[in-house]
Amino acid sequence: MLFEINVLTMKKLFFTFMLISVFFSCKKETSTPNINDVTISGFDCAGVAINGKLQKDQVASNVSVTITYSGGNGKTYLTKSHTSTGVTGLSATLLAGTLANGEGVLTYNITGIPNSIGTANFEISLGNKTCSFSIKVDAISQNPTSGYGANVIDVDGNIYKTVYIGTQHWMAENLKVSKYNDGTLIPNVIDKTQWSELTTGAWCYYNNDVINNAKFGKLYNWYTINPTFNNNKNVCPKDWHVPNEIEWTKLIDYLGGINLAGGKLKLNDDSWNLSDYKATNISLFGAVPGGYRYIYGFEDIRRYGLWWTNTKKNEQARFIEIYYKNDTVNIEDSYLSDGFSIRCIKD
Repeated sequence: MLFEINVLTMKKLFFTFMLISVFFSCKKETSTPNINDVTISGFDCAGVAINGKLQKDQVASNVSVTITYSGGNGKTYLTKSHTSTGVTGLSATLLAGTLANGEGVLTYNITGIPNSIGTANFEISLGNKTCSFSIKVDAISQNPTSGYGANVIDVDGNIYKTVYIGTQHWMAENLKVSKYNDGTLIPNVIDKTQWSELTTGAWCYYNNDVINNAKFGKLYNWYTINPTFNNNKNVCPKDWHVPNEIEWTKLIDYLGGINLAGGKLKLNDDSWNLSDYKATNISLFGAVPGGYRYIYGFEDIRRYGLWWTNTKKNEQARFIEIYYKNDTVNIEDSYLSDGFSIRCIKD
């Protein structure tokens, strides 16, 4: 009986030993790759591509560097970080991955907070090869919250005043351009029937009279401003765009909301009806009542200022309306074929 128990015990010990052996054998097979096995023949340091920008004391966000290598041996490499010199506080991190057999690309994500302006320098290494690259760190770019900015010029050579309002940078005059900013002509459509049937971009003067251009700018249908309809073109100068409803709402809210912002936006001169005592132009936005064009012709110059947003709502689009008799700013919907003024906002 004692012998049978000992045999049973020995069998249990044997199976336990075998399980332990298998466990350690499996663990060895899935061990961390050996970084010394990774080899490349070289980096293309001259072709380093830097994506994103760095600013002093600002957390690096969506900043990365891509580097091409040659002679990869297809081996797996570990995550590796390199700290910056010059401007410190940054790291360039390559996440674990596998080399190509031959040529490939590595992406280093830049993280951290640069502690000064200047140049952050990095020296990276992989497969016994090294490469150096540098990233410029700028001062924090801050716009003033009020006052005129630098003038901007469109592709036709028209020059516009600009103004800072809160965190936004606006044109302080209505758009007058007759081309997209790539030089493509926008048709001047005079005939009202032709205008009402368009599904492509067009402009006109109010009442088809060029005398209205200097003060009030041109009127445009909505097809002019939307990339879906204008083949992805931009009617505003480079680095500027037609604001959407959210951007207009941000402006209105900054100036006190829909019941107060109108008077602060209106140019205080004789462009508005003389009975308008609400125009103060305290914002320097310089809103003028350019009227509008619709299926039956032209209406309400010197009474209404109407500006397109780049926001579509069902089969219509949103626009901004200011009336000469009050301080109110309304946000309404209109047909895409109607002709309204345009203001541009900085990207």
